[in-house]
Amino acid sequence: MVTKSKSEIRAAAKRAVKALPLEQRESKSALIVKNILDSPFIKGAKTVALYASLPDEVASGSLIASLASQKRVVLPRVAGDDMDFYPYDPTSMEVGAFGISEPQGERAVEPSEIDVIVIPGVAFTADGKRCGRGKGYYDKYLSRPDFRAVKIGICYKEQLAEDIPNEPHDIVMDTLFHD
Repeated sequence: MVTKSKSEIRAAAKRAVKALPLEQRESKSALIVKNILDSPFIKGAKTVALYASLPDEVASGSLIASLASQKRVVLPRVAGDDMDFYPYDPTSMEVGAFGISEPQGERAVEPSEIDVIVIPGVAFTADGKRCGRGKGYYDKYLSRPDFRAVKIGICYKEQLAEDIPNEPHDIVMDTLFHD
């Protein structure tokens, strides 16, 4: 069996998501969000790190809105080669790096303060290997010595790959939610 490269896996997953009609992506996103909200990981968490979704990712808006009223929600902000998480404040969100909506808080949240982190990816395997967009922001963040949160991968089932080449710096998810 020939193992596909990460770029081949990314291209196939992106094609599969692009082929999904918008209504189908919305209904799949709603199901995934419901399952995450019902999970014991979220129920027991005080601080949850989420992401502001891009059009080809599982829509996170309803997840952010649902959790913001009951938990401390933090979102990523990219500066150069680094990513940090800042408290979510819907009134201070601005489009930042890569066209992603980012919080504009003054103080980044310490990695040790996060209980659960929900992480998008371009592709995942059933056992939690993740293929991101290729910049390594999440892998670098998850590798910080004081990071201890439960890592939840999130994707559409069309983004599941049989295998993904895993390099030493690649961080495997603790669990995966998909439709």
